[in-house]
Amino acid sequence: MLLKDQDTGKLVEVLALHDLYNPTHGTVVGRLHYGEEAQDPAHFEKGKLRFASGEPLPRCWIDPHYRDAEVEAARHHGQAA
Repeated sequence: MLLKDQDTGKLVEVLALHDLYNPTHGTVVGRLHYGEEAQDPAHFEKGKLRFASGEPLPRCWIDPHYRDAEVEAARHHGQAA
């Protein structure tokens, strides 16, 4: 999958998609796409990657606590019943 580095605007080929989808992984291994030769793999912070359109990554890919409020509300609702 190709994403864009927000700092440089260059494309990054993500080499391990499971790291991208896992919200507990803060970085992904990827390779910058520029020039004629393939660049060496490097680590990229997921918070600084965007889709090529400029949209941010889904929150469920970068925040392991994205559902905490929903779970807490369900707990309180269950106790009130």
